[in-house]
Amino acid sequence: MLPDQRRQHILAEVRTAGGVRVSDLVEELGVSDMTIRRDIEVLASRGLVARVHGGATSVLMRSAEEPGFTAKSEQQLEQKRAIAKRAVAMVQPGAAVALSAGTTTYAVARELLTVPDLTVVTNSIPAAQLLHDAARNDMTVVLTGGVRTPSDALVGPVAVEALRALHADTVFLGVHGMATDGGFTTPNLVEAETNRALLAGARRRVVVVDHTKWGVVGLATIVELHQVDAVIVDDGLDADAMTALERAVPEVLLATLDEPDLPASQV
Repeated sequence: MLPDQRRQHILAEVRTAGGVRVSDLVEELGVSDMTIRRDIEVLASRGLVARVHGGATSVLMRSAEEPGFTAKSEQQLEQKRAIAKRAVAMVQPGAAVALSAGTTTYAVARELLTVPDLTVVTNSIPAAQLLHDAARNDMTVVLTGGVRTPSDALVGPVAVEALRALHADTVFLGVHGMATDGGFTTPNLVEAETNRALLAGARRRVVVVDHTKWGVVGLATIVELHQVDAVIVDDGLDADAMTALERAVPEVLLATLDEPDLPASQV
């Protein structure tokens, strides 16, 4: 396959799935890691893709453009798993946990299956289905009602009203973007309101987010950076961004891709 053909293939994959991984392309196209990285560099230099750790994603979308759950679920898989493990280490058996919608919080839901005796409140259809399918007698799953978004969140007045009556020990919030000039954001105005209700009912507010979200600003601010208790982010964040985040957020927890599993509540 000629270089231009490879790059067209990579671009098509990015546009279809929202992102690609270098390791997957190496296996699929039968070329070296370095070759794929050079192809991604060429595409990025033309403004066609955005380079990220381990692969490439689509270039930044318009502030009101909302990607679907399936497209996002293939991006930053290792980072999301590391973030989820770090998050679940904060959860004690017997706790009440709230999850917003999103693929990073879906990863958190998967890791919650390792913690006994939980109540989980969520407006995420995929997370609720995952937990329900586990058929755990010691887990209660509460799914809010509401209107379904492209990211499989239930939002709107019905969801907000349900959340007003519920109180969790910890909420894990996934976001579309984070920036010093926009705070934590989403492209969906109604989802921003629903997420604020989710945060209001929790004793501890934790944002789970991978490093590619830094500098991304969606249409609506959920909360400012300083209005959460902690952020869990992977170690791909550059030094300047980490400094800015640490100045704004009370606690920044780093999830490294090669760290061992942590015992529950050891953070």
